[in-house]
Amino acid sequence: MAFRTLDDVALSGVRALVRVDFNVPMADGAVTDDTRLRAAVPTIDKLRAGGAKVILLAHFDRPKGKWVPEMSLAPIAPALSAVLGAPVTFVPDCAGKDVEAAVAAMAPGDVVLLENVRFYPGEEANDPAFARALAQNGDLFVNDAFSAAHRAHASTEGLAHVLPACAGEQMRLELTALDRALGRPERPVMGIVGGSKVSTKLDLLSNLVTRLDKLAIGGGMANTFLYAQGMRSAPPTARRTWRTPRARSSASPASTTASSSCPSTSSSPRSWRRGLRPGCASWGPWTTRSASSTPDPRRWSACAGRWAIRRP
Repeated sequence: MAFRTLDDVALSGVRALVRVDFNVPMADGAVTDDTRLRAAVPTIDKLRAGGAKVILLAHFDRPKGKWVPEMSLAPIAPALSAVLGAPVTFVPDCAGKDVEAAVAAMAPGDVVLLENVRFYPGEEANDPAFARALAQNGDLFVNDAFSAAHRAHASTEGLAHVLPACAGEQMRLELTALDRALGRPERPVMGIVGGSKVSTKLDLLSNLVTRLDKLAIGGGMANTFLYAQGMRSAPPTARRTWRTPRARSSASPASTTASSSCPSTSSSPRSWRRGLRPGCASWGPWTTRSASSTPDPRRWSACAGRWAIRRP
C-alpha cells in the first residue's frame, strides 16, 4: 500500500494542519482517558522537530453544527499539554480571523488546538467552502485520525483536495497494519469490528467479509445482528423508540399482577423500550421514573400473550 508520509515532505516553517481524533472520555470537564492524546504525540513531536507549526483540528461529540459549550475542546488543551510536555494554545474557533491571528503569531515548533470543527454544519456536510476556510491557515494537511477517516467530512476528506496531504505517524501505523492484515495476510485472518451503530460501517463490513476468514462484531452494533438472528431480548440500540403503551387487555394473565405491573396510559409515567421484531408489538423492560422504584425484570410479549423473564 503506497501512501505519502511525513518522511516525504519538507517540514521547516510549514503550517501543518493536523487532523487528530480527540473525541476522548470526559467527566466534570476533565479528560478521564488520554489514550487518544498519547496516540497523537509521535506525529506532533515529529512535526515540531522538523520545524513545523502544528495546528490541530479535531471534533468532540455530536453538536450537529451548533455551538455547544459543553462540547468545546478547551478542556483538552491542558490535558494534551501535560502529555506532550509542551505548551498548547487553545483558539476558540477553527476558521476565521481569530485563527489567522493565532497562526500568524506562532513560531516553528509551537502547537495550537482549534475549536471543535463540528460546531460548523459545513464539517459533516463536507462543504468545499468550509474546507477552503480551514485550509487558509495551513500549507500541509496531515491526517492522523484513522478512527475518523471513514467519514467524508471537510476536515478528514475535503482538505485533501485543497492542500498537499500526507499521513501522520498514527495513520501510518494503522495503514501498515491494515495492509499486513488485508493486503498481504497470513491466513487464517479474523477481523474484530465494534462501534455504537452499524449504519456508518456497512460499506466497511461489506468489504471486510470478502477479505477475511472470520469477522467478529462487537459493541452496541452487535445488537443489530442479534436482532436479525431473531433474539428479541437484544433489540438494536440504534433503533430504540420510547413510547407510552396502550392499556393491556384484561385477558392478560394474573389480572391483579397485570394491573400493577403492566401500565396503562393513565398510570404513572414509565419509560418503555419497544421490541422490534417484525410483526410483533412486544414491549420491553420498563422502569418507573420514581427514584424509589426498581426495574421489573419481566417482559410482556403481546405476541405470546404472556410475561417472559428477561435474562441478564
